Amino acid sequence: MDVHDATRSYEDWLARRTRVVSADLRLKHERMAESAFVFLRGTFYRWAQQWPDACSDLADAPRVLAVGDLHVENFGTWRDAEGRLVWGLNDIDEAWRLPYTNDLTRLAASALLATRAGHLALSAREACDAILEGYRRAFELGGRPFVLAERHGWLRALALGDLRDPTKFWERLDALPAARGNVPTGVRRDPAAGRARSRSFFHGTRRLDRPSSFAGLLED
Repeated sequence: MDVHDATRSYEDWLARRTRVVSADLRLKHERMAESAFVFLRGTFYRWAQQWPDACSDLADAPRVLAVGDLHVENFGTWRDAEGRLVWGLNDIDEAWRLPYTNDLTRLAASALLATRAGHLALSAREACDAILEGYRRAFELGGRPFVLAERHGWLRALALGDLRDPTKFWERLDALPAARGNVPTGVRRDPAAGRARSRSFFHGTRRLDRPSSFAGLLED
């Protein structure tokens, strides 16, 4: 099965389980052609097919609850139950029990592609060393979250700077295709529910979110 067959199979499977927006799938395909990094982001189903054979020496590692679709843009900030700004993984809809090496390999691959595209100012060695060190350190700390008000002050300043500047957000918003047709009844009744049902365009439906950041791969 080549990548075209794999994509058709995945999208057919997806369409049997949720309503797919055809225009957004076409947009996703266009985006995937922009770069190897964007292609990697949009084709986790293909990674899942290929990784066990391509990295057979890593596929027998102990299994953990893995992120699965892990890459350098799957990290961001949010507010916890106490209102504190927290940094960490913010996209876990592909989580599954997998060899722990799957997450490490995929994150490293995405970092290398981001570096080649000029989005990450690290060498391949520096990126891989940072990923391994961060993974090891997280185990030592028991998976402690990054509460930015308490630690990692440089990352907090960067995150707050990103959130204060709406320019990039509105540029991305204005670049999206205009919505056409009637507003779904459920959204008219409850706009918040409509927002909650929105999904990433990488699944064939639209999502509006803040610009991603590659920051946070390094410990301070």
